[in-house]
Amino acid sequence: MAVGTPDESFIQRFSALTEASPKRGRDVVLRGLDVALAACFLLVALPLGVPIALLLLATSRMPLFYRGERIGRGGRIFDMLKFRTLARGAEERLGPFLGDELVRRTRVETTLLGGWLRATQLDEIPQLWNVLAGDMSLVGPRPIRPRFFEELASELPAYWQRLIVRPGLTGFAQVRRGYETSMADKLAHDLEWIADRSVRLYLRTLATTAWRVLRQSMRGLAGR
Repeated sequence: MAVGTPDESFIQRFSALTEASPKRGRDVVLRGLDVALAACFLLVALPLGVPIALLLLATSRMPLFYRGERIGRGGRIFDMLKFRTLARGAEERLGPFLGDELVRRTRVETTLLGGWLRATQLDEIPQLWNVLAGDMSLVGPRPIRPRFFEELASELPAYWQRLIVRPGLTGFAQVRRGYETSMADKLAHDLEWIADRSVRLYLRTLATTAWRVLRQSMRGLAGR
């Protein structure tokens, strides 16, 4: 697992800001936005979600949803939901990997329909329920498995601060740097979000994510 060499000054800067600024009032506002927007997104996604579920049931004998343990705010463990996109037994084969290596190996384990769902990010529609349930936010550090959290927290001292906020359906780190970057870089941008977590940055991150999902969906439909 490649963690990468962190930019110490960048990480320390946002680590200090995070510890000094709990922003509880702002978190209440963001939670209200989460509930309102997730409910709207779920209604909009319903016409897509039902056909996707039927296709998955028709083409696979596996459970419709993937449920994976993730670590949430305050260290609380929850089951993250996704439409199932991987071949049978893939979770066990992919278990030891993280980061870029996990991304590469996941591509090999993805089913034909699952590949399209991942390319368009429609496999993450069920996570809107996680947002409504209070397990996740629309914006925040991407959720991670507990075993990997412990490993990364031992290598990156500020990593525990991701537990200050709910993990997100999308994240500032992914918008800024994408999914294939070092864990240290992702942490730096996660800390930047945690230190700020303003309504403006929240909405900007959602808008950027929506644009990227739309662009990827068009490419997925075109078969690129």
